[in-house]
Amino acid sequence: MNKTFDKFLVLLATMGVLIIIMTIVAMATRSPDVVAAASGTDAVGEPVAEAPQLTTAHIELTEWGIEGDLTVPPGPVRFEIHNAGTIIHNIEIVGVGRSPDVAGGQSITWDAGVLEEGTYEVDCAVSGHKEAGMRGVLTVAAGATVSAGGGQVAHGGPDTDWAALDHAMHESILAFPAETEGLGNALLEPEIIDGVKVFELTTEITPWEVEPGKFVDAWSYNGIVPGPMIKVDVGDSIRVIVHNKLPMGTDVHWHGISTPFNMDGVAPLTQPLIEPGDTFVYEFVTQRPSIGMYHAHHHGQMQVPNGLFGVFIVGDLPIPTGITIGGITLPDEIEIAREIPMVLNDAGVIGLTLNGKSFPATEPYVVTTGDWLLVHYYNEGLQAHPMHQHQFPQLIIAKDGIPLDSPYWADTVNVAPGERYSVLINPDVAGAWVWHCHILNHVERTEGMFGMVTAFIVQDPA
Repeated sequence: MNKTFDKFLVLLATMGVLIIIMTIVAMATRSPDVVAAASGTDAVGEPVAEAPQLTTAHIELTEWGIEGDLTVPPGPVRFEIHNAGTIIHNIEIVGVGRSPDVAGGQSITWDAGVLEEGTYEVDCAVSGHKEAGMRGVLTVAAGATVSAGGGQVAHGGPDTDWAALDHAMHESILAFPAETEGLGNALLEPEIIDGVKVFELTTEITPWEVEPGKFVDAWSYNGIVPGPMIKVDVGDSIRVIVHNKLPMGTDVHWHGISTPFNMDGVAPLTQPLIEPGDTFVYEFVTQRPSIGMYHAHHHGQMQVPNGLFGVFIVGDLPIPTGITIGGITLPDEIEIAREIPMVLNDAGVIGLTLNGKSFPATEPYVVTTGDWLLVHYYNEGLQAHPMHQHQFPQLIIAKDGIPLDSPYWADTVNVAPGERYSVLINPDVAGAWVWHCHILNHVERTEGMFGMVTAFIVQDPA
């Protein structure tokens, strides 16, 4: 019995020695940083600074604003982003990074990394949203604190000033129509040289008043947005002289217009790039009736939304008469009282606009009851826009300048990027009838009505 007990004691002693040896080896092979983290000192016994703590900040996105924790302490920052709006948004910290897109009503978490002290521009990177008001400044400062989170209320809360919202909408509508500098779509008259219709276009960056008091640096043709309207006949010999005063190269594509290959306007495939300070001459003969447009193709994602677009019409569009469509019989003769080109945009510095202007600076269309109006929708933006005319149906007679075999009536006409729709409208009731894109946050915001809205002012004959 005693010998067995002695062996047991020897075994225990041996195990204890092994444990001590293993611990010493482990400590010896650990890095100084690990030892320091465990002991609170570095390898030579000096105190180690604690790693910066992660800050969780909360951001709420709306149409059209960015609110929440826009002042945070330096160090690693995680944003909990809630989209209280109805369409996709995101946030971009310029020079740092961009969050994933957030669908309306949804929330995400985004790690922005380690932020150093300073100020950063923050905005929504979805096309047109920054210009609509989704921008601000993120301040990173020592000692800053953030909210405890929550507060995700899409339709107001206990602190919402409902009366102020009502007042803002009321006042914004009463401001229409507001005067601003500049008017786009002005008809460009040609110079006739040896039977050739000669037009001159100059590209340059120009101050442009999009809405009352809001000037932007527009990329323009001849100083206006949209550029001047070119209207010619079928069979005309055309010469367009383009002078480039932009800080970068450009070209001009004749969208929907038949041209020779070397006149299509796609540098460097069909022509050399028009460098800053240079001139290029386009020459072609118009082949068929067209509801076309012209715009930059080189870096079009930047140059076009910022203003380099215009209307180009060749000949007259055939007007259907004397037929019954959807139970409505058209007159045997229709005289067009007014032809209206309406260019839609939603991005760049121009933003959500009709013919380069945002409500209340959009143009009102004063007409007489019984008038027949021919409207050409042009979408030069990056999103589709359902265009709705209050009270009066729209007879769609052509798409992309091509007459339809079977015209049809529509309450709302959805126009995708690059598309053109031609419609007849016959206002027959007096009043100020609203005409707008039916994506509602393209026309309304907290400050009231804006963007893609105008009106028919229909008057009875004197």
